[in-house]
Amino acid sequence: MTKLIKRRSFIETSAKVIGGAGLLAASTSCATELTTGLGKNFVHHVFFWLRQPVTAEGRARFEKGLKSLATIETIVDFHIGLPAGTSRDVIDSSYTYSMLTLNKSKEDQDIYQTHPTHLKFIADCQDLWEKVVVYDTISI
Repeated sequence: MTKLIKRRSFIETSAKVIGGAGLLAASTSCATELTTGLGKNFVHHVFFWLRQPVTAEGRARFEKGLKSLATIETIVDFHIGLPAGTSRDVIDSSYTYSMLTLNKSKEDQDIYQTHPTHLKFIADCQDLWEKVVVYDTISI
């Protein structure tokens, strides 16, 4: 409860210092803009389990292939990750790599799926993985 009161006091004081409701209006505007923008996005999250043992050469080839996907013009944002090393009952960290792409629409994601760079990645790297799981979501 103390944190909430301190935060509220900080916001109220900050609003007074920079001209009243200006800070609150600006933060509300930013939040609305972010929420509105998210409603248009298509998220494609892929988890890869590489064949064991994973060699340094295999990792390098796979990472180079993943990074090439970021050049596809319909991708708005792109992330490659490794398991974070967190440990809770609800966390599955059995995968080797994850990749997340953000597109503005399903149509843009469809372009990504048939893009020559994506098809080349599959042809060049599919021998490295034993399992792939995909989660596609749209923002609400």
